[in-house]
Amino acid sequence: MPDILIECRELGRELSSSGRFLLRDINFGVHQGEVLAVVGHSGSGKSTLLRLINRLDEPTAGSVHFHGQDYRTLPSPALRRSIGMVMQRAYLFPGTIAENIAFGPLQYGVNLGDDRIAGLLADVGLEGYASRDPLTLSGGEAQRVAITRALANEPEVLLLDEPTSALDEASRGSVERLLERLIRERHLTCIWVTHSPEQARAMADRILVVESGRMKAIGTPDEVLPRAPEVRNA
Repeated sequence: MPDILIECRELGRELSSSGRFLLRDINFGVHQGEVLAVVGHSGSGKSTLLRLINRLDEPTAGSVHFHGQDYRTLPSPALRRSIGMVMQRAYLFPGTIAENIAFGPLQYGVNLGDDRIAGLLADVGLEGYASRDPLTLSGGEAQRVAITRALANEPEVLLLDEPTSALDEASRGSVERLLERLIRERHLTCIWVTHSPEQARAMADRILVVESGRMKAIGTPDEVLPRAPEVRNA
């Protein structure tokens, strides 16, 4: 079995102002190349979990380990380069699409170059978009740029925070298929937060169910998500 790449150990986060726990006693590991879906009701702690793994927020209990090492011993910029994140909505920077994609690598002294950027855009179905202004894009196109921007850093782990939920039905399907292809082709380890059990079943190797900030279940789709009974004709 592949190595565990990301591991949460007794992970929790408490709001110091109110003493309310957003997450508590979260324990799981994600193997290299695995897709783990995280499902639960709104406010259950799904997005908080991703923010902790990406270290946008700090744990108040427990720890996150990356390649077996407590991530608090790693420089935050290097960690975020290795653990990319795509939000529910594509928050693109002012400027061109090319500048958006080049931004992350430039922080590490890497200049992608025009040909590399053009190739990345072509891979997500946006050939010829490098000079476009983000304000001219549809929701689906903007999300494709956000995905490309995350992948430009060549991350080992991709965190997806409901990346299709703000899109219309046609765009949702095309972005979902794009993500599925990119994850498989690049052998990415992925943690995918979704409110859709159907999407979790279709995309994930395993599913984590979070309820009121705690783990309720983790396992394969068939173990965690019961299928509707078949209707038989009399």
